[in-house]
Amino acid sequence: MENDIRILVVDDEPDIRRLLKTALLQEGFSRITLAASGEEAVSVCATCVPDVVILDVMLPGIDGFETCKRIREITQCPIIFLSAKSDEVDRILGLAIGGDDYVAKPFSPKEVAYRVKAQARRLGMGGRTGHSVVMAGPVSVDEDACTVRVGQDEAELTAREFEIVRYLVRNAGRVVSRDRLYEAVWGEDSFGCDNTVMVHIRHIREKIEDDPADPRLLLTVKGLGYKFVTGGEEAPS
Repeated sequence: MENDIRILVVDDEPDIRRLLKTALLQEGFSRITLAASGEEAVSVCATCVPDVVILDVMLPGIDGFETCKRIREITQCPIIFLSAKSDEVDRILGLAIGGDDYVAKPFSPKEVAYRVKAQARRLGMGGRTGHSVVMAGPVSVDEDACTVRVGQDEAELTAREFEIVRYLVRNAGRVVSRDRLYEAVWGEDSFGCDNTVMVHIRHIREKIEDDPADPRLLLTVKGLGYKFVTGGEEAPS
């Protein structure tokens, strides 16, 4: 069933990510994670293995071919390449390093969605049970589907933003320092991380808070870090 298939869409262009997500939703897919770079894609695959990956070739940082190689160290799930490179050499390279399909840009989002369906049918993918869901107040994090909901509304987070929210929700009610958060999510030393974390927190608030300027869910504890409010806790007035 389409509803049970986890799809990772990797493209650095927000409009393309949005178009693909819309097309996939229209075809009955609901478990969709978005990533804007190869690094994010590898990170999300390491924590929440997808069933199908839609992967742009021309990515900032590590390109799609290198991203494919790294994903193949984690999972053998189908990978569908998207690329403005339509030369035969590039198509052959993409398939040779582990890709399962190759779609040239410009493409029809509906066609890509049907190619995902074809890959799913080929592997006989079915439903899964036993979702792992963690909650903090009205925020629920489905760790299997890699989705975050505020009430009934799904927040459209990037893979990195999802990891941040998941970590904070797992530690709901506790103050998490910027250094600790960076090391947990990025897996690197936190030296000089303050601005990076602050930017991601701001973007997350824009997606989950009614008023990002007056957050009620994801709070800043001055001089200490951040915390998610718990179900029985109220944000300060």
